[in-house]
Amino acid sequence: MRWHWEALGRPAPARGKPFNAVAILQLAQQGKLNLTDPVGRFLDGFTADIAEKVTIHHMLSGTSGMNTPEEDIRRVFASREEVHAYQERWARQARLIGTPGVPNELHAGAETVIPALIVEAVSGQSYWDYVEEHIFRRCGMTGSAFHTRPQWLTGADIAHPYMTLADGSRVDALRHLDQGSPYDHLEGRNPGRAFIDGIGDGGFATAPDLVRFVRGLGDGTLLERPWADVLLAAKVPLGPGSFGTYGPSAEIAGGQWALQRAGGNPGVCANWSIYPDSGWTGVILANRDDVPLVEMIVQECGPSSVVHIRVWG
Repeated sequence: MRWHWEALGRPAPARGKPFNAVAILQLAQQGKLNLTDPVGRFLDGFTADIAEKVTIHHMLSGTSGMNTPEEDIRRVFASREEVHAYQERWARQARLIGTPGVPNELHAGAETVIPALIVEAVSGQSYWDYVEEHIFRRCGMTGSAFHTRPQWLTGADIAHPYMTLADGSRVDALRHLDQGSPYDHLEGRNPGRAFIDGIGDGGFATAPDLVRFVRGLGDGTLLERPWADVLLAAKVPLGPGSFGTYGPSAEIAGGQWALQRAGGNPGVCANWSIYPDSGWTGVILANRDDVPLVEMIVQECGPSSVVHIRVWG
């Protein structure tokens, strides 16, 4: 069964998505870009301060200092082209209101979109096609893809998101685009409204595929080992023994590293954990939003773990 991976969405402050960050690091490994490159080296249409001062490193580490307007969460998209054009415009509305390199609590959705646009500019492929070819297919993630809404509706092996409504009932969000979540942190949202997940974000994956992704990071399939270390190394302190990386959050728990991505959307919740010292990978996927995700993560990781739940938006 394929599950919607958009649940592993953005926190505030933002941290780079694993697939997005891997794509960037693959291009850096090939010498096609540097992590210190500013936005303006590859893209135009941004304010001068963003173009000149914000680097790829700042965006992947969630320290760009950018602020992005709220998205139109009620818009129902009708094509890949519409999604892409909307996200390009939205990212270019970002403004620099903090100091690049300094952790902040800004709403910086552009930190996901801009690196994806850089992947497109450097590779000559759409972000969706690049990730499917150079990440999913390369490490054998045959059940993973960026499905469109029509494919989601007709795919018998793709889980639908069962969204909880205000009266406690649940509906298939994909077939009720007029309905939105009543929860404060998800209010008004419905993941089915996107024709395809935004560039830099989301996608569909199976639990075995996420394990294959972890193996691909560890055995050199996706990145040479030093570059995989760049992806997962602790970079930004988040709390006692907890750090941001270019991908998942990193935590020292029980005397070992635990790397984790957790989050939710209406009708979707998920957690993906890597325990590099022991070689274990943990995956929790659900197509309901009333699952006790935090309790399940604590049961998996231990009572001393710190859970960072993320929501796209």
